[in-house]
Amino acid sequence: MSRVVLAGAAGEELILRVKQATDGDVTVLPPGRLPADPARLFEQLVDGELPDVLLVGPHAPAPEVLTLASRLDVQSPGIAVVLMADPSPEMWQAAMRAGIRDLLPPTAEVADIRAAVDRAGQAAASRRRVLRPVSETERYTGRVITIASPKGGVGKTTVSTNLAIGLTAAAPQSTVLVDLDVQFGDCASALGLVPEYTLPDAVRGPASEDTMVLKTFLTQHPSGLYAVCGAESPAAGDTVSGEDVTRLLASLAREFRYVVVDTAPGLSEQTLAALDRATDVVMLTSMDVPGVRGLRKELDVLRELCMIPAGRHVVMNFADPKGGLSVRDVETTIGAGVDVVLPRSKAVPASTNQGVPIISSSRRDPMAKELRRLVSRFAATPLMKPGKYRAKHRAAG
Repeated sequence: MSRVVLAGAAGEELILRVKQATDGDVTVLPPGRLPADPARLFEQLVDGELPDVLLVGPHAPAPEVLTLASRLDVQSPGIAVVLMADPSPEMWQAAMRAGIRDLLPPTAEVADIRAAVDRAGQAAASRRRVLRPVSETERYTGRVITIASPKGGVGKTTVSTNLAIGLTAAAPQSTVLVDLDVQFGDCASALGLVPEYTLPDAVRGPASEDTMVLKTFLTQHPSGLYAVCGAESPAAGDTVSGEDVTRLLASLAREFRYVVVDTAPGLSEQTLAALDRATDVVMLTSMDVPGVRGLRKELDVLRELCMIPAGRHVVMNFADPKGGLSVRDVETTIGAGVDVVLPRSKAVPASTNQGVPIISSSRRDPMAKELRRLVSRFAATPLMKPGKYRAKHRAAG
């Protein structure tokens, strides 16, 4: 029997029917609004083990369910969603677009619920077999994760390097970091690297034509992370075009499971190329009015250009409950949910100066804990419990 989680149950009668259909093997989440972020939903699971099937009762509003299902389809494709709602043609169409596996009427009998859960469980198992970890001899079609922000000084390089190190721990030898701040990239110093080759070398000559040659132009970190380090000078970086970026990311995605891209502030030609190639985008903002307004403008532009991929993750950095802004203020301004909140940390400057990412050097630091939460959105790692700061900050919002 598949592991089933029931959310949005309308009453004890429905819960009883579901328990009968699953022979009692179901976890019932408490009533309340469904979060758009799957990680927040599954934080309510005591053992932290993810389900095979998420069964959503009719008590949950359809827009919330569709948003959650869409994100699950991208972030956790091994979980199948079954929705109990009026099976009208319009709802069927919306459910299919959101990746929902099955639709049941709220009055469905025990036998019908059992059959739907069994079908969903089999589908989830099939998808997990397809998405099994690949061996070193197999080709990847890697996830390209672009970190972007309209403004500088919001911690893009800190987030990029820590995310890349975290993914390397989850998938050794399968992650590459690309420093795409073509003029002033400093990923190398943040990781304590002294590269022999840099970004312009990786997009020119033999390296641009043969992926095996390209891998010899990468710099390797002691953790096993590979890196395309930034140019030695702004003039050298300016020679890298958007087309160069497109070719480079396509080549790296064939060789690595995760391609993490650190970009320059704003929407340069190179950043737009990285966003166009991205399977996921991490939109980063600082917790201040100029940063939040800038992010809203950038999101508006990217929506108009249809350049926001399905995997969109909003991260708020330098969060401080005494700063006068709450998470809800930010979400209202940008018109989207905040997925990860990174608290201000005194350990970051020393971590950056020493070239040792905080995610591997300060395991108890609240920011390190939230960075691991960000990593868990991409890697098949156990979900982290919310840090004390994060929980307090959201409650205050």
